[in-house]
Amino acid sequence: MASERGVAPATDPHFLAECGSTQASAPDGDVAGLHAGLTQLRAFIAQRDAQLGARLPPERELCDTLGVSRAELRKALAILESEGQLWRHVGKGTFFGERPSEEVDDLAGLAQRANPHEVMRARMLFEPMIASEAAINATAADVDEMTLCLSRSREAQTWRQYETWDNRLHRALARATQNTLLIGMFDTLNAVRRAVVWGRLRATGPVPGTEHHSFAEHDRIVAAVQDRDADGASRGMRQHLQSVSAKLRDIGKG
Repeated sequence: MASERGVAPATDPHFLAECGSTQASAPDGDVAGLHAGLTQLRAFIAQRDAQLGARLPPERELCDTLGVSRAELRKALAILESEGQLWRHVGKGTFFGERPSEEVDDLAGLAQRANPHEVMRARMLFEPMIASEAAINATAADVDEMTLCLSRSREAQTWRQYETWDNRLHRALARATQNTLLIGMFDTLNAVRRAVVWGRLRATGPVPGTEHHSFAEHDRIVAAVQDRDADGASRGMRQHLQSVSAKLRDIGKG
């Protein structure tokens, strides 16, 4: 999860966009209160280092723990939910990770039957096309989101934080297709990937090194999207996934 160090200040346009407000339209106290709530919640999640699917404490307990109001907490929860870091189920609570796909009833069974090789093969077939479509359809806001993910992934202090921003970047590419069906298909594949691959083959270490292959590969993909280079984006994603596949094979041999 994103660390407290990676929280955008209240004057950061990315932060204001997440809040759905601007300094001109929101009182200073409201922005400051929301920033405090978001900062405290991000720090709480980073410290917990919770597993995907784990449930957060009830809102009343979180308010007491974080020292924020119920309104500030709910706004902060909404922002993290929009980022795909949390999801909420009425009557059941708030959970870490992305909302499970409602379109696939047997997602857990599918994850149990699939293996890492099948997941990587599916990604190799699907995600280069996603990158290509993103290059054709991405908006300026989509590119800004991808650029933010690139920056924050380099600031990650743990592998879990890196994976959070890596996942958010890949989903930003899917969202940039502007195709609801493709986004849903990506979410399904991504949910299985996280259950199958990272459940069995998880990289360890305090933080990805500056030489980590994904940084330069992600840069090339986003640059191609920004340049409307569909072939370059597709090629960059394919090369990136080949690197990921090779790394997973090495981990599996360890």
